[in-house]
Amino acid sequence: MSTLQQRIAALPAERLAGMRRGIEKEGLRVLPTGALALTPHPAALGSALTHPRITTDYSESQIELITSASTTVQGCLEELTEIHQFVHRVLREQLGGEMLWVSSMPCMLPTDETIPLARYGSSNAGRAKSVYRMGLGHRYGRRMQTISGIHYNWSLPGLGSDDYFALIRNFRRHAFVLLYLFGASPALCPCFVQGRQHSLQPLGDGKRALYLPHATSLRMGRLGYQSDAQATLAVSYNGLQGYADSLHEALTRPYPAYEAIGVRNPGGDYNQLGTSLLQIENEFYGTIRPKRTVHSGERPLHALRERGVEYVEVRLMDLDPFEPVGITADTMRLLDVFLLHCLLSDSPPDTPGEIAELKNNQHLAAECGREPGLQLMRRGQRVLLTDWAAEVLAECAPIAATLDAAHGGDAYAQALVAAQSTLAAPHTTPSARVLAELQQRHGNDFTSFVLAHSQAARDALLALPWTEAQQAQYQALAEQSLAGQRAIEAADTLPFEQWRQQFMALDQWQ
Repeated sequence: MSTLQQRIAALPAERLAGMRRGIEKEGLRVLPTGALALTPHPAALGSALTHPRITTDYSESQIELITSASTTVQGCLEELTEIHQFVHRVLREQLGGEMLWVSSMPCMLPTDETIPLARYGSSNAGRAKSVYRMGLGHRYGRRMQTISGIHYNWSLPGLGSDDYFALIRNFRRHAFVLLYLFGASPALCPCFVQGRQHSLQPLGDGKRALYLPHATSLRMGRLGYQSDAQATLAVSYNGLQGYADSLHEALTRPYPAYEAIGVRNPGGDYNQLGTSLLQIENEFYGTIRPKRTVHSGERPLHALRERGVEYVEVRLMDLDPFEPVGITADTMRLLDVFLLHCLLSDSPPDTPGEIAELKNNQHLAAECGREPGLQLMRRGQRVLLTDWAAEVLAECAPIAATLDAAHGGDAYAQALVAAQSTLAAPHTTPSARVLAELQQRHGNDFTSFVLAHSQAARDALLALPWTEAQQAQYQALAEQSLAGQRAIEAADTLPFEQWRQQFMALDQWQ
């Protein structure tokens, strides 16, 4: 029996049954034409500042849906579906014709400065969230911020910070497997790269879609959430202390290009929260993050340092445009198995050389992952992506069997078999299916393809049963959140600038 198998066998069933997962899912509100909706976040959905399940991400037009942490895949998926149902009902009844865009790469976008920043009311905390987004726009452009994805939050009882960092290191080593299996953004609307240098190819005449022929996830490639400034960061995942120190350095290091922008413009309006390399912790991009629930007013880095890692946030999952809520139960089960594999496998410390190797592997997997014969680098040696992925999935088999024994049935084993089948047949990957349908059914028109699936998702969700009790529950949540926002606004005593200086003060991060 291998060391990995021994570790799996040693996991008690009650610990596995206590595994929790939750989802944060972003999606743009769009008009029936496929253009970005410029209407405010609907009041009937509640306050984006305080609602526990429905908020906004970067833009006022970008809804984010958040499930609670669930001990079952089915429970998590049912809650995600229910939140979608309520949102679609509000959009239908109050913003007739608007719907949620089901692709990670954005819809037809207006000029950069016209993309509306999310608004959270007049409180200092609410204003800070908007100023932070203004800063992101100055630093990276607003278009990049309209990319949407699914974050998978995952925890297992009894783990400490060192366990989670070992998991994170292995996740970064093997993330290419998930990009290959689940990447679903091989093409995009030409408006996204207007005025930018890129290496995309025209699909058809190139007026309605650009793509890379073997791409899996343009969202996770060089056109997606990337930053030249952040490329200077050498964040180590060898432990909480080193990670926290490198993040602290980025939060406090002056960055000349951002100093030139300034905190405020000559008219007194805010450009950004601060001029360091990162305004706040969430600005740091990564495929996976260590996380800890924060107390009111607490900085995430302080929470991590004080109480350690509570869960990990997987950030590389594209929206699946073929699924009404963007993800399937099988995908979630494969993620559970994959994360356990990352946790239980040997995880040597990372090095600057390996960190650079992994970044290049990510770009290759994202931009040409389905290319026949594609090789990645593994500890300085070239290896076929498909061979390496097959090794990882084969090692997952006893993990899937153990999870099935803990939960009953064979759902985890079936999810793994499906993943192995997809690996062996590249044309069945979501990215290949997107390109095939774009070309065969939608005349190489990205907007036409995503609109058709957005309408189908809306119709499928609206057709599901919906009770008066569910409606009352979500209306009550909306009303409570609006009352919560009013209470926060009423409790403010400091002028915003004084509040901002306290919020950004060094002692907040210790």
